[in-house]
Amino acid sequence: MTTRAGPPQQQPKPSGRPYRFGRAERDIVALGIITAAIILFVGTGGTVLPQIVRAWIGTGAGPDRLLTNALLLNIALVIFGWRRYADLTREMSELRRVEEQAFLLAQTDPLTGCLNRRSIGPATDELIARVALRGQLVAILMLDLDNFKMVNDLNGHLAGDTILLETARRVSECLSPEAILARLGGDEFACVVPFEPARADAVDLLVERIIEQVARPVEFNGSMLDVTVSVGIVRSDDTRAASDRHDAQAMLHMADIAMYHAKKNGRNRYFWFEATMENELRFRSEIESGIRRGIVLGEFVPYYEQQIDLETGHLVGFEMLARWRSPKLGLVSPEVFIPIAEEIGVIAELSEQLIAQALRDAGEWDPSLTLSVNISPIQLRDPWFAQKILKLLVEANFPPSRLDIEVTESCLHENVGVVRSLITSLKNQGIQISLDDFGTGYSSLAQLRSLPFDRLKIDRSFISTLNSSKESSTIVQAITSLGVGMNMPITAEGIESDEVLEELRRLGKFKGQGYLYGRPETAEQVRASLQERGLLARETTELDLRPEHEQMRDSLLRAGGSAA
Repeated sequence: MTTRAGPPQQQPKPSGRPYRFGRAERDIVALGIITAAIILFVGTGGTVLPQIVRAWIGTGAGPDRLLTNALLLNIALVIFGWRRYADLTREMSELRRVEEQAFLLAQTDPLTGCLNRRSIGPATDELIARVALRGQLVAILMLDLDNFKMVNDLNGHLAGDTILLETARRVSECLSPEAILARLGGDEFACVVPFEPARADAVDLLVERIIEQVARPVEFNGSMLDVTVSVGIVRSDDTRAASDRHDAQAMLHMADIAMYHAKKNGRNRYFWFEATMENELRFRSEIESGIRRGIVLGEFVPYYEQQIDLETGHLVGFEMLARWRSPKLGLVSPEVFIPIAEEIGVIAELSEQLIAQALRDAGEWDPSLTLSVNISPIQLRDPWFAQKILKLLVEANFPPSRLDIEVTESCLHENVGVVRSLITSLKNQGIQISLDDFGTGYSSLAQLRSLPFDRLKIDRSFISTLNSSKESSTIVQAITSLGVGMNMPITAEGIESDEVLEELRRLGKFKGQGYLYGRPETAEQVRASLQERGLLARETTELDLRPEHEQMRDSLLRAGGSAA
């Protein structure tokens, strides 16, 4: 059975329904009435009609009145019965047509005419059994369009439908007549393709052709829309999975895992399913559920890295770094959980929880020490972000002038207007704003001039190789000159050796941080260290901070009273 984009080919007829038998019985009754009436008509007419003829030609008496009435009644019964039979037959035909149409809609995708998620399983099982008789296997291809949501949001749902229709048509043209094509929902398709066991490379060639065809631009209202596709593949004899079930639904699940692997590894490519992918996906699922649970249970804690004035060697502040104290995984680095938290949409809640704790911790430090916190690009898409930060400052009774928010350079390419508005709003309250990871992105001098940053922070990849790479040295010198020219102080992160420290001191004035000054520490360790140095805060009266906090409270009230 082949199902292509466009008008679907013949589908299996629906099975009978109980009400059909009642209709069929009434058809038989109507037909029986007609038959009986015709027999009576023949019998009665054989007697009455000759009498009528003899009476008409004057050779006999008139017809019997009772038999004549019976004949007329038979004629009426024949007419009535035939009309009723014709009406019932027409009604039955219409019911069958409607039922078959409903069955067709239940089995196919209304937009593309392909099979749908409900019908792909039985169709695949049937194809596997059929091709097995001639020694063939099948490969299931799971296809998912890349960046489809963005194209759909930017150009409208009609553009999205156009892409889906064109994708179904192009994929269908690549398939053999016996292959199956289904749309599982959204921008996800599945293909079931027979192949010879010794010619698995034919599947690779087919998938490469599909990827190439789907990547061709789609014309819509005079403009060209571009999408790509990621593909996962599994074969029906694959025994490498943890499960021994190889029915259609199990294979679709395996192909979906391989497709997810293709997405994660750059998109616009394909991967065959391997058992390790399932283990990786299971681990990813455990990480996701662990993150959600950890936020509720307070498992995410701030660690602090020292920031030093390189000219004087004095401690000037700390940068807050996120850590996850997982009961199952131990201490987890942010490189592991931050990207996942961003993908599953909990990064804002996680970040705000950490910032709130960091503000409480930093409230115990000497007022001369600053606190730097990193912000996810996703948080800068929130129009209430500035109000949320101000609310946290008010709740912690922490002076905004001691807070330094670090914005990564990649944020500048998403929506400069929104970033500028948020940065300006934060600066108006006295918060310092730093441009983090400078040198790794593509920010222009015009952006640096138009955005009110207070500080540049050179990425650690340049600092750690400063004395061993001429390119790094040249870049650091250029950024240093830029900072001096724009009257913008610079922080260097990643200082791990005395040689790098001396080179930075030779280049100019910096604030620096890195493992040369110690590893990031917990709040308790930082507090103990500051206590030894005499850098814990003395009791501060509420009167000392009242003007600054009154200004922030006024800002919050003007913004609506709270940051949701």
